[in-house]
Amino acid sequence: MQLEPEDEQILNGEYGETRQKMMELLVGLGKVFGADELIPITSAQVSGASYKTIGKWGLEWLRKMDAKVVVPTVLNPIGMDRLRWKEMGIPEDFAAKQKEVVEAYERLGIELECTCTPYYLSITQFGEHLAWAESSAVCYANSVIGARTNREGGPAALAAAIIGKTPFYGLHIFKNRLPDVGVVIDEPSELKDAADFGALGYVAGKSIGNRIPFFTGIRPNRDQLKAMGAAMAASGAVALFHVDTITPETRFPTFKKDVPETIEVSMAEVREVFSAMDVDAVAVGCPHLSPEELETLATLLTGKTVTKPFFVFAARGVIADHPQAVTAIERSGAKVYADTCVVVSPALDRYDRIMVNSGKALAYVPTMCGAVARIGTLAECVTVATS
Repeated sequence: MQLEPEDEQILNGEYGETRQKMMELLVGLGKVFGADELIPITSAQVSGASYKTIGKWGLEWLRKMDAKVVVPTVLNPIGMDRLRWKEMGIPEDFAAKQKEVVEAYERLGIELECTCTPYYLSITQFGEHLAWAESSAVCYANSVIGARTNREGGPAALAAAIIGKTPFYGLHIFKNRLPDVGVVIDEPSELKDAADFGALGYVAGKSIGNRIPFFTGIRPNRDQLKAMGAAMAASGAVALFHVDTITPETRFPTFKKDVPETIEVSMAEVREVFSAMDVDAVAVGCPHLSPEELETLATLLTGKTVTKPFFVFAARGVIADHPQAVTAIERSGAKVYADTCVVVSPALDRYDRIMVNSGKALAYVPTMCGAVARIGTLAECVTVATS
């Protein structure tokens, strides 16, 4: 791998042990994937932020870090709302450890925005090179925005944030971003809500795996694209997808639409995902709600009172920018939390059956929360929570 002189100095330990180890990680990763060089990145997003997922050994590793990030960097959701954790029912011992994790990241210069939707907080441009770790954020950045990032592991994303560069391989290279499997739906007009697209992604992701799909015949908006991509990243390992004439790269004359294989998904398969059952709690915002989704939820809950625990998750910056919507939601008895989500918080572990509004949560809740999950639209979630 060809390194710049300063990068060689970092690798030789001239800028401290932490930077040396981070450079060793990036160079090792680059060698594994055949990268010839490191390229600058404009931002990073680091996973492994919830104490529920990293535990004491992850915390010990973070404590040893003594360098600062050199590009704007945010965290993935942590295990609790940093301000309202008691209200969530988070145990004191967990909260103490989670605070240590956050403080460790803060010492590294990372912004305390803990979200899986960093694209709602700052502008990410088409073609920018990133080092993002959270699967749904990676999928959205690559597909909907047209930025370029591999699906980084938490340590690799942190290393890239500290060095300001990432190995040039994989989805950073245009030729690797072309589709290799087509997806068609037999009744695309039946896809109306973001939850429908989430269920489609949940079904399709199982067949797609880690390939790059090319969808034809559908016209999703940005919230629907987010839902579909997040679900494919969870039920499969999709980091980039294309939708004909909708996602930006499909409009390039150099984009090749020929694929060696086509998968057919029937709406009957999608409808089967929407099983009806009684639930103990409702949780929406996995990925975190967009500003539009937050406003829609406020309208749906106006004049209603929840009868079941109703958890609403969004980025702190989005919550701060929409105080009236948050007030309307919480007037119903629902709770709007920042920094965390249904998957990585222990707050939901006490429930056996949870209703969600996304294919991503549908895929993760059984393993991460030990609960049975039911998917529904935002409107259906409100109906169940208030009935």
